Amino acid sequence: MAKLLSVNVGLPREIEWQGKLVRTGIWKLPVSGRVFARRLNLNGDGQGDLAGHGGEHRAVMVYQIDAYRYWEKVLNRNDFEHGQFGENFTVEGLADDEVCIGDRYSIGNAVFEVTQPRVTCYRLGIRMNNPQMAALLVSHRRPGFYFRVITEGEVGAGDEIQKIADGPGRITVAEVDGLLYLPNHDAKRIAIAVDIPALSGGWKGSLEELLKADEQGVHSGNAGLTSSIASPPLWNGFRTLRVGAVHQETNEVKSIVLESADGVSLPAALPGQYLVLRLYPDKGSRPVVRSYSISGACDAGTYRISVKRDTGPGSQYIADVTQAGDMLEVSAPRGEFVLRSGIRPVVLLSAGIGATPVLSMLHALASNSAASHREVWWIHGTRSGGTHGFVEETRGLLKAAPGSHSVIVYSKAEPTDRLGKDFDLAGRLDLDGLRKLGMPLDADFYLCGPAGFQNDITRALASLSVPANTIHQEIFGSVGSITPGVVKAEVKLPHPPTASTGNGPLVSFTRSNLTVPWDNRFRSLLEFAEACGVPVRWSCRTGVCHMCECGLLSGNVHYSPDPLDQPAGGNALICCSTPESQVDLDL
Repeated sequence: MAKLLSVNVGLPREIEWQGKLVRTGIWKLPVSGRVFARRLNLNGDGQGDLAGHGGEHRAVMVYQIDAYRYWEKVLNRNDFEHGQFGENFTVEGLADDEVCIGDRYSIGNAVFEVTQPRVTCYRLGIRMNNPQMAALLVSHRRPGFYFRVITEGEVGAGDEIQKIADGPGRITVAEVDGLLYLPNHDAKRIAIAVDIPALSGGWKGSLEELLKADEQGVHSGNAGLTSSIASPPLWNGFRTLRVGAVHQETNEVKSIVLESADGVSLPAALPGQYLVLRLYPDKGSRPVVRSYSISGACDAGTYRISVKRDTGPGSQYIADVTQAGDMLEVSAPRGEFVLRSGIRPVVLLSAGIGATPVLSMLHALASNSAASHREVWWIHGTRSGGTHGFVEETRGLLKAAPGSHSVIVYSKAEPTDRLGKDFDLAGRLDLDGLRKLGMPLDADFYLCGPAGFQNDITRALASLSVPANTIHQEIFGSVGSITPGVVKAEVKLPHPPTASTGNGPLVSFTRSNLTVPWDNRFRSLLEFAEACGVPVRWSCRTGVCHMCECGLLSGNVHYSPDPLDQPAGGNALICCSTPESQVDLDL
């Protein structure tokens, strides 16, 4: 008979770790007497990061005494105490390779249901004083699991654990953990797992993404752990392309058409993707690496980018120096901000130079006969007619897209700009303006423009009850950080690391406009990026969760430890890698 050996609780605390202040509830200590199990947690217990822990499906964490004994041998330690692994229930029995998702157990006068394996993060490594623990628990198939509280009640150390129902599908905790985190994802077993009603929504969604990738024939990377995985890059590193033509779109914006040096058509990109250019404005200095969206038809055999001249050396070089016949180093098309297939209406919302990726989508919608049945809305904001580019081009494309609508908004119209002719609305788009347009709210929305514009439009769409998963955004520059548990720290612009300058290969953080030599003081590219103030995303820091996965535009990295599942082709996991050569990262 399985038994509850210890009930462990603890409230979140703030600790210092690697120069950061981290809020965590990983420290759980045994309590005496009876404890009431409530729907969201145990009395006296709490979680520091509710985005990754806690909630109805993660109310009670369970770990086994047999796993304690296993880790004592593997890690050569004898200092463990109940609650050592951040669990609420230390139990005898209930092994991960025997307990199944959906199994129900009676403990004391409460009833619990198994919902998912533990999602290990870096904070367990802090508690165990072993940063590799997140990877070890998964690779050794001993993650532990979560209970949902079906019937609230009291529990206490010494209570017997009685199984009262079998979960459907008979998928064990260890198996479902491996289906997501380990390679060779078995689609048949995954299909069984996603149909188990007790499986938590987060795990179900991740496994469903793996099934979608399998159906689409995408087997590069782990679609269950990254937001989206497109096909691998069409070529590795940078390729030399020729500037075939240069066009002035407005006083501020210039387009350049890129073609292969041998005249062979370039492979088709996906509508909405971008190119990364490695430019040499000053032959004696480090290269400038910049990203620019493809603004023309993606299947034309050439790529067109359109660049707004600003104070940066990259845009100035393109606007002031680049001519037809020049040779430029160009990456393969990249990016996840791409036009989705389907029958839903499409609303393309842009401001300023943010028109470029959605203009590529408009080309696809106008030329693709399979998309002719989709209702298309083109909504674009700019200052005035003087800054309004691609006017005739978009009008022609909209005429070719049946059922299309156009709304042009000028924020500072000139006296010569004609309302009703050149533009449709004056001012800026807001909630009231969007409501009056009559656009379909069951559409796929694609947004690109300044951060303030995207934030305002996203809030407005949410107020109109547009589902968040139908709102897609392209962000120029660095994407927001994800640093779970870290108490908000001072945000600085990207900069070389302090104290000393490295002498290793160059590391280019392309979105952050920073290129610096690698410094061996750091254990990973993630730590190096953090020292440079580059916005990063991470959780496990050991190659498990893929939160840190980003584009590897060029170069090679060395993994230590090896990730449990490889990143997608053309990507890298920066939490467990160091550069073997000059690398360009999409960060």
